[in-house]
Formats: sequence, structure tokens, C-alpha cells
Amino acid sequence: MKETCHGTFREDVLHKKGLVLVDFWAPWCAPCRMITPVLEEVASDFSGKLDVLKLNVDESPELAMFFKIQSIPALILFKD
Repeated sequence: MKETCHGTFREDVLHKKGLVLVDFWAPWCAPCRMITPVLEEVASDFSGKLDVLKLNVDESPELAMFFKIQSIPALILFKD
């Protein structure tokens, strides 16, 4: 799984054609770490159909606020 951040989010997600699943997470969040293997499997199973990206909310708090993320883990599916 690839990581995205505030500087690359527009290119990685908003201007990407197709489906992009973004995992809003933080390294200190135990549930976030628990779902990582499942997301890696989803990324593998849907390779070529779906991109799965991680966004660290501690490193990009402005994006978390923009998308109204109030608790993590939070997943948002973007299309085109």
C-alpha cells in the first residue's frame, strides 16, 4: 500500500481516474494497525481496479479536518 500526504493527495486521489480507497490512520492507533493486513489483502485482490492509500492524520491534519474525520480508522472511497 502506498502512502499519500497533503502534498501529493491531489495527484494521488483527486485527479486519479477510477477508484481510490483512502485509509485515514495514525501509527499510535491500534485499530488502524489491526486493519492494515485486511487493506493490504484488498489492495492485492483488486489490483488494477482499486488503489488503496494510507493518509497519516498526524502528518496531514488539514486533510482530516477537510474530510471531517472525527475518529480513526476512517475509510473513504473516491471515484474519478
